Amino acid sequence: MVKMLNKDAQRLLAAVPANNAFWCCDGHTLRSMRELETALTDMSDEAFAYHSNADKADFSTWVGGAIGDDKLSKDLAKSPNRSQAAKYAKARIAFLEHKLV
Repeated sequence: MVKMLNKDAQRLLAAVPANNAFWCCDGHTLRSMRELETALTDMSDEAFAYHSNADKADFSTWVGGAIGDDKLSKDLAKSPNRSQAAKYAKARIAFLEHKLV
């Protein structure tokens, strides 16, 4: 198991550059894990289903590629619904914030 360093937690929680933002079908633009968690909490189930279904895993792909968090990316890929995805994001943020203390 690889130890999570403070600088790694900071990097994962930071906003990505504007050109790496996630453009949600409901009009939201996401640039960080925190913004993703808020969006997952607030968006409609239909918006979630547009980006996460049998054919697409947009949130997972974005988190893995743009943010660089393989753990959250894998959790989002297996998330059966918006509520569970939001819980995964919230738990991951709490874990990373704890590493900053």
